[in-house]
Amino acid sequence: MANYYSDIPELRFHLNNPMMERICQLKERDYRDKDEYDYAPQDYADALDSYDKVLEITGEITADVIAANAEGVDEEGPHCANGRVEYASGTKANLDAMVKAGLNGMTMPRRFGGLNFPITPYTMCAEIVAAADAGFGNIWSLQDCIETLYEFGNEDQHSRFIARICAGETMSMDLTEPDAGSDLQSVMLKATYDEANNCWRLNGVKRFITNGDADLHLVLARSEEGTRDGRGLSMFIYDKRDGGVNVRRIENKLGIHGSPTCELVYKNAKAELCGDRKLGLIKYVMALMNGARLGIAAQSVGLSQAAYNEALAYAKERKQFGKAIIEFPAVYDMLATIKAKLDAGRALLYQTARYVDIYKALDDIARERKLTPEERKEQKLYAKLADSFTPLAKGMNSEYANQNAYDCIQVHGGSGFMMEYACQRIYRDARITSIYEGTTQLQTVAAIRYVTNGAYAATLHDYEAIPCAPEMEELMNRVKEMTRKFEACTNAVKEAQNQELQDFVARRLMEMAAVNIMSHLLIQDATKAPELFAQSARVYVNYAEAEVEKHFNFIRKFQADELADYRK
Repeated sequence: MANYYSDIPELRFHLNNPMMERICQLKERDYRDKDEYDYAPQDYADALDSYDKVLEITGEITADVIAANAEGVDEEGPHCANGRVEYASGTKANLDAMVKAGLNGMTMPRRFGGLNFPITPYTMCAEIVAAADAGFGNIWSLQDCIETLYEFGNEDQHSRFIARICAGETMSMDLTEPDAGSDLQSVMLKATYDEANNCWRLNGVKRFITNGDADLHLVLARSEEGTRDGRGLSMFIYDKRDGGVNVRRIENKLGIHGSPTCELVYKNAKAELCGDRKLGLIKYVMALMNGARLGIAAQSVGLSQAAYNEALAYAKERKQFGKAIIEFPAVYDMLATIKAKLDAGRALLYQTARYVDIYKALDDIARERKLTPEERKEQKLYAKLADSFTPLAKGMNSEYANQNAYDCIQVHGGSGFMMEYACQRIYRDARITSIYEGTTQLQTVAAIRYVTNGAYAATLHDYEAIPCAPEMEELMNRVKEMTRKFEACTNAVKEAQNQELQDFVARRLMEMAAVNIMSHLLIQDATKAPELFAQSARVYVNYAEAEVEKHFNFIRKFQADELADYRK
């Protein structure tokens, strides 16, 4: 691709969403920086133009540097020697290009050297980078860990650390341990206070840490002696300059080879508390993980875009039985379905990002002044929407990335099994997306309460009230019927009053909610830009309708006493 942004018109469409005007107004505090910083926008049009130009630069670097290095990075990978990580040569070149372009600390305030970007255009940059190299995307996009430090750290920590990230230093979040993966309450890395040196000391082991030899780490550790649950955990900042942490090894992974996944040994490492004690898991990691999950949703969409690009190009070029294989129904069915899932997943991703943008901007304003009653109401609304949409965006897009990468190989046939084609790397890279930063099963746990409390149903009814183009009305009516089936299943499961049954069918209920929401979003997009989305809307509603019917029939016919058959 010549440019990973401008060559994808769907991205510019999502950037120009009407909600962006409110997002910019909040993020820019009514454009108060314009008199102090010459690169600060004067108004909404200027802000949008700035985002567009930075996305163009990101797309150009991604095409010219990151994509060009992707296969070499995948083959070479990072190295570990004397307790330190050395990136692959291509990764170093990628980082250098991004730093020189000023694409670090993108969401941070200008006073720290950041660009003060909203989450939405930053998430677009993350998608673009991941479409070329998902492994490098991990390293670069971990800069968004600084959001948590900005939100919960003190002013002194802001002044010492945020500018470094804006200047190009790297970050990691050190959460999981050999015996604490999904169950972070079991974290046992020990934090003890060193009275003599007025600092904390960390001792123990962390495992599966992405970019584990980063410059700055946010570390979850047990600060309260004698505790065994989440209430004894606090968040700490570790600075690599202070020493005390070594990389024991880099994991040998199936995919994302450019991203070093490390086992770390903490030996009396100096650290400082971030925020208050005992809130590490309860409050800070939850905020950190929500940001990370949005990031993996973006990575997943980027991988789906890459899968579509490779499959489409191959199908146009490959000839069998005297014609290009794209002309065969079995092939163009797969291509159309990949594209429909890509467009649906992207619509969900950026709707989620916009919800996050509004509530986070209002949260930040609340640290400067008291919110008005109207602002508090707005903050509450969008915080709830962001919390309910984030597990859907992460869960569904990661599953779609895997499905689309699978179908990309299938379009290639035997060639797809050969290592010289990029589709095998995309397939290997996609596999982790439904595992890390919370498996799809954990996204279901996060989402199911919004099924049972009616929040998703309420959102669907709100979407039903949005006018659509006449040519979309037939699709809208079908989606309304899909929603009725979703509500019927939800009510039947709630009436059974069987927690095990609810847990058993939770993923099916979550997927019914998600495909209904994505169908609505695509209909809305197709109403505004039929040339981009009408075909995907029709294909996706066909797909979604079949998925809803499948889950509806399963739940309707399933009896609680059948659970015993699945426990064996």
